[in-house]
Amino acid sequence: MTQRDIILNELAQGLRPMSQGVEWFDTLGPAERAEALLFLSHHCTQARAVTEDGPESIRRSGLRPTHTPAVLITRRPIDQQLWKIAGLTPVDEQRKAFRLLVAVLAVADERRRARFCSDGCGHWWHNLPVDGTP
Repeated sequence: MTQRDIILNELAQGLRPMSQGVEWFDTLGPAERAEALLFLSHHCTQARAVTEDGPESIRRSGLRPTHTPAVLITRRPIDQQLWKIAGLTPVDEQRKAFRLLVAVLAVADERRRARFCSDGCGHWWHNLPVDGTP
């Protein structure tokens, strides 16, 4: 578990406001931003994101449906689209990708938690403290 993974999961679970997440993302250098997006897309895959998560994720992210990441997330296969979104450039597109991928993770993980973890689980990311301290 890294600080980056904690932040991404706090954002997806609504334990940290998106404005803080975008502020954090903006402080990263180019390589770190790219890495954060790749890890975020991987977390979405692990949470079993599906193409049908696209519309709700777009809504939650606040993006317009015509923005590039929003267009991509509604296509199949989802895994390929997640990687394409994570690879977007320039910085403005990366910021949009970040907002959308956090929303995709939120939608997919909510479903996963309801199906597989409703009676409790040992996933560290499902047991984050509400006050933001690891």
